[in-house]
Amino acid sequence: MPPPLQAARDQLLSVLGRHPGISAPDLAAKLGVSVPTLHRVLLTHASHIVSAGKARRTRYALRRPLRGDLQDLPLYEVNHAGRIEQIGTLAALHPQGSCLHLNLPAGHPPWPLPDEARDGWWDGLPYPLYDMRPQGYMGRQFARAEHRHLGVPAAPNEWSDDDILHVLRQRGHDLSGNLILGETACALWQQAHQDITAPLDEDAIGPSYAQLAEDALASGVAGSSAAGEFPKFAARRTLPGSLTPHVLVKFSGADTSPAVTRWSDLLVCEHLALAQSATLPGLHSARSRIVQHAGRTFLELERFDRHGEWGRSRLSSLDCLQGAFLGERSTEWPVLAARLVALKLLSQQDAERITLLWWFGRLIGNTDMHLGNLSFVPGPSLQLAPAYDMLPMMYAPLPGGEVPPRVYQPEWPLPHQRAHWQTACLAAQAFWRSAAADPRISAPFREQCDANARTLEHVAPQV
Repeated sequence: MPPPLQAARDQLLSVLGRHPGISAPDLAAKLGVSVPTLHRVLLTHASHIVSAGKARRTRYALRRPLRGDLQDLPLYEVNHAGRIEQIGTLAALHPQGSCLHLNLPAGHPPWPLPDEARDGWWDGLPYPLYDMRPQGYMGRQFARAEHRHLGVPAAPNEWSDDDILHVLRQRGHDLSGNLILGETACALWQQAHQDITAPLDEDAIGPSYAQLAEDALASGVAGSSAAGEFPKFAARRTLPGSLTPHVLVKFSGADTSPAVTRWSDLLVCEHLALAQSATLPGLHSARSRIVQHAGRTFLELERFDRHGEWGRSRLSSLDCLQGAFLGERSTEWPVLAARLVALKLLSQQDAERITLLWWFGRLIGNTDMHLGNLSFVPGPSLQLAPAYDMLPMMYAPLPGGEVPPRVYQPEWPLPHQRAHWQTACLAAQAFWRSAAADPRISAPFREQCDANARTLEHVAPQV
């Protein structure tokens, strides 16, 4: 029989693998040694062990190799001025979960932390990393183009946490928000400074966007995790008065079929809806404009997580916050906002703004207000980010291309919702009127928008 110290060394990794997040006294008891002896044993396997927590809160776990690599992944953050700093290190844990060590002063986390993650332990990945994963149209295009090279499934929704980490550390240098994971991705970000090309000139923006649309449809465009289902591409352009050259551009097809015409109408509607939502008290929206060229309609959206050429800011979606903090069944933005207020993560003023935006969306026929379509700028608490993806999706063509008629029936509020409804109703009426008068929208859909405006004007006095 080996001596107790040798036996403890032999059994340590096996015991940690079965009991992740175990305390020193409990681990020492399972190994049959004293706590001081345990600390000596831990040193013999330091490269395989993760510890986090101070004093009696310290816990231990076994590292999970990522594609055979046990090294921690550095986590970097790019600030508004474009300066990059390492803010922590991430370790994958066996059999699942992760540990994030932050290099920031105590009490100053970069995002709100769930209670169970305050010492660095996460059941999966830290929720800001899930927002970085490739999503939507561009995410699927990226995965189709790169999955063999990266050794991951062709569909991003099939990726494991290890797949997400591997993709982020290899290619995640230009994603939503301001985080970069791993030295390889950081080197790509630095290389981009050297390889930078001139932004698209305004005089050539139409032909340039037409070519980028063709490229996006042909092979996919890597480099952004922006979620959503409209075909889109990322670009840089010059525009007097813009806050950043970085834009996301949604685009329609190039023919005159009913489905393509409707998608074109909806892109113009999104531009108008974003402008109108910004008139609601305290609300901001993504800056946008419409470009039309070669039969296509382009909706150019200035990125609000980018500042100047290199600056970035944090961003967290309601979808990831819901999973990290709430676990609610409801998908209604006001319900979840109220829960965030109750947790002291969100101000009551921002919750009021979210309720206004929610009602505005309902009154303009936006049937796609999922949790990925509302975001926050995180710090010690959350601040509402500008509105985006706000358009009357109830009129979207069916997957097969049919454009069926839809009946617009404005939803009535309950008595306690009346004040928000009435404020949002004024903005919704203005939206429908502006859409009805916009010559970039097809004549039949302008007629629909005019009818909707009149319907809402008829309903409003009765509420």
